[in-house]
Amino acid sequence: MKACVLVLGLGLALVLTVCAARSPYQAVLQHSRIRGRLQGPNVCAMQQIKGTDKKYFTNCKQWYHRKICGKPTVITYECCPGYEKIPGEKGCPAALPLVNIYNTLGVVGASTTQMYTDRAKLREEIEGPGSFTFFAPSNEAWAALPTEILDALVSNVNIELLNALHYHMVNRRLTSEELRHGSSFASMYQDFHVHIHHYSNGIVTVNCARLIKPDQHATNGIVHVVDRVITAVSNNVHTLIDVDEDLETLRTAIAATGLTAMLEEEGQYTIFAPTDEAFEKIPQETLNRILGDPVALKDLLNYHILKHMHCAESIVSGTPMETLQGTVLEVGCDGDQMTLNGKAIITKKDQLGTNGVIHYINELLIPDSAKTLLELAEGSAVATATKLFVEAGLSPHLTGSEPLTMLAPLNDAFKGSVTMTPGIKKLMTNHIVKEQLSSKALYHGQELETLGGLKLRVFVYRNSLCIENACIAAHDKTGRYASMFTVDKVLAPPMGTIMDVLKADDRFSLLVGAIQTAGITELLNQQGALTFFAPTNDAFNKISFTCVLRYHLGEGMLVSGGVGSHTRVQPLQGEKLELGVRNYTVYVNKVPVADADLMATNGVVHAINSIIRPLPPKVEREQADGPAAPLRSAASSRVSSDQSRPGQSSPGQTCSDYQSESLTHRFHYTATT
Repeated sequence: MKACVLVLGLGLALVLTVCAARSPYQAVLQHSRIRGRLQGPNVCAMQQIKGTDKKYFTNCKQWYHRKICGKPTVITYECCPGYEKIPGEKGCPAALPLVNIYNTLGVVGASTTQMYTDRAKLREEIEGPGSFTFFAPSNEAWAALPTEILDALVSNVNIELLNALHYHMVNRRLTSEELRHGSSFASMYQDFHVHIHHYSNGIVTVNCARLIKPDQHATNGIVHVVDRVITAVSNNVHTLIDVDEDLETLRTAIAATGLTAMLEEEGQYTIFAPTDEAFEKIPQETLNRILGDPVALKDLLNYHILKHMHCAESIVSGTPMETLQGTVLEVGCDGDQMTLNGKAIITKKDQLGTNGVIHYINELLIPDSAKTLLELAEGSAVATATKLFVEAGLSPHLTGSEPLTMLAPLNDAFKGSVTMTPGIKKLMTNHIVKEQLSSKALYHGQELETLGGLKLRVFVYRNSLCIENACIAAHDKTGRYASMFTVDKVLAPPMGTIMDVLKADDRFSLLVGAIQTAGITELLNQQGALTFFAPTNDAFNKISFTCVLRYHLGEGMLVSGGVGSHTRVQPLQGEKLELGVRNYTVYVNKVPVADADLMATNGVVHAINSIIRPLPPKVEREQADGPAAPLRSAASSRVSSDQSRPGQSSPGQTCSDYQSESLTHRFHYTATT
């Protein structure tokens, strides 16, 4: 029973009754009727691939994209199934008169099938009493048969042709509604079954032939016009593989991994079967390694098997589909070509078995789970890092069976050309962690030991996961023994305390002196987790540095990759600092960070060329995305100097003078609003 909803179009004198369809095909048909309604009653909009005769009832996605299998389409309008035109009237107002199946074949574009029923002495049966379903090949389907097959059929009309036609028939009436996904029905040829698949995109197939004109009703049954001549299916997919000379290596691999029993059982599998040619394209060393490793080999084979059956005609656009191995393949099409992960590597389609379908491919698909660390890196956007790992002599680690995790920076993380030096070699060694990790299992404060003996810290932020200054930029790649994390920066391991970092950089010479004068050297040398927005020499002027420096020191560690929209840091003195990112530059209270992520053992330093000042309340609620301009008002003179904290005053501007800017902004904001 259909559920109907009354829809009123806004501003239109139109009342449209939309009946919820009972199957995917009915849903697509209903959409086509809606799109064609302006052409008259019972008109369906069809999408025809340009340059071909292939037509499809249109779903919503196809209607707006105007593409099927990557090819542009044109919209045509035809009578919906069961209706016909009347000269002089709009649309298709007349219901087709019901006639027997034989006569219906001539009306619906299956006149060749009608002719062959005459030759095979089948006409009397399909004109007489009974209730049949006839999957009738279109005229084009017969024309597409290889000449030798067609000749073999028609040369012995009393047996072969009759048998072939009977295999297209079921001894009961079956509408598209009853052609459910995964169902099968005994045909009228020795009860051999025909296999139905009814996909979510509205496409229906019988033995992988697409129903192009379903539900053509007759007095003694129903006709579904299909796009090819179908043949009887009697073997399971394992038997099909077992007898094919081009699949010898695949056959051996299946036997070695114990998958034979699964492929002989009932099921609805799709197998992308690599030919012997596909195996021969793989480097012999890689192939021998996989063939000799039962775990990797089973993963490789399962990566070629989908959990559900998909005939080639069911694919109208790229769709990720889950494999038995647990990951996905992008199954798509490009015109008449079926594609895998965007590549047209399928050489033969729709070899149907009783428990699935086989598509032959001429390239082997190797899943990440069967790869070494070096193979993971070679297939990713980390070519520069991969080259440096190899030049650093780390190949034995990258191709062996050690449990490791590679931290591979993106190509853009390297500035200019990088040549191998002892320093670079050490750096690359510290990009490999001594255990196989999953980013989902990392936690804040975790320490990871590298092959170089360093300890790297893990930082977990709301929208970022970082190891030291480098944040993870892509999903993990998990190999046979090791994993790869793609990171956005070259690692900068901590080389000393915050004070050591400042002393080693000439840009901070004035700051170092001010720190010593302010008496907070010990704070910057002791263990802890601080974030220091460090003014360079360019930022200096004569102000009180005890309080100013504490305003530049944040509690906890925040690397630049952890900064998102409206990130806030609590300084050691004063109100929270507002951070943001604009054009790949980090800003703190609207002051741009000139050099980020100078890593220290007790924190991180971000160099700035201006002093950070408190934001006015109004600005505090906005993204810190540009240089600050201090507000001034007469109210600043009303803030008394006795607000400074004991032990924090010094010549020049006092702590209270510096803090008063925030109070001044508050007073100014309140007074003016």
